Amino acid sequence: MKIRGVKHNNRRKAFEVRLHNRTLFFPYVRAEPGPSAEDRLVEVRVDREIANEGFTYTLESGKQGTVHVDQVLAYNEDPGYLKDALLYKLNKLTIEAQKRIDESSLSKREIIRRLGTSATQFYRLLDQTNYRKSMGQLLSLLSILDCEVDLVVQSRSA
Repeated sequence: MKIRGVKHNNRRKAFEVRLHNRTLFFPYVRAEPGPSAEDRLVEVRVDREIANEGFTYTLESGKQGTVHVDQVLAYNEDPGYLKDALLYKLNKLTIEAQKRIDESSLSKREIIRRLGTSATQFYRLLDQTNYRKSMGQLLSLLSILDCEVDLVVQSRSA
């Protein structure tokens, strides 16, 4: 996602990051190095060197920092970003399924038959770049491969 504009808001002690359809805030305390009363912000700009996917700022001391749009989206708990981040983590299940298929004595045809799906859907399920796959189908595949999957929900750490 590209950043369209960025400015600082000293009253809120945060950067205002303008995306294509909304403006999000990113607090100074989350930036490294962070602006402070002793080391004020001199300049902030969208960084073209990282394809407008972040911004760079300069402090009075000459120190610079860069913030990527993913940091802004994560801080603001953007639903789309969180979904993609979870799917990325769950991609480990796809990799594990690929490994188990290679080690399995079951043929791919038999696995496809047990899943009750087509060969095309089966290969889409094994595609690591496909983020639109059915989690239920992936869990069914792992079950067919004699795997047990546990999901754990934890409180966020402070």
